[in-house]
Amino acid sequence: MANALQELVKSRLEQQGWSYGDVARRGGIPRSTVHHLATVTHVARMPQQATLEGLARGLELPLDSVRRAAAEACGIHLYFEDPADTASDPEIATLIASVQRLSDADRRHVTALVESLLRSTRDRDAPTDSDPGSGSDSGN
Repeated sequence: MANALQELVKSRLEQQGWSYGDVARRGGIPRSTVHHLATVTHVARMPQQATLEGLARGLELPLDSVRRAAAEACGIHLYFEDPADTASDPEIATLIASVQRLSDADRRHVTALVESLLRSTRDRDAPTDSDPGSGSDSGN
């Protein structure tokens, strides 16, 4: 059975069509490290901070997501006291717990939906040439 870090790395590779080498180059970490973390079934100890940071950069994911997955893979429970942490929001915690129970295919669909929603939000929030105050001539 795959651990949380394996699932995170492998699903991101599949979603983006990346190789271990792609992630390693973007993250500035050895390809062998990415391969090891994606394939080892039992993570004996928590990866070093620099490794986690490189993996997060390479996967284009938040560092906290990678850190949590690595900790879970090691059997470590992380507790955050930051009240702004997403774990303090019951709706987000429920969404995360629910997504973790989905099949790989269903998680890919959810990921695509979320990415689409984020893109449409960015596009909607971005100023356009026809927005008042954008500096363009409205033809008046």
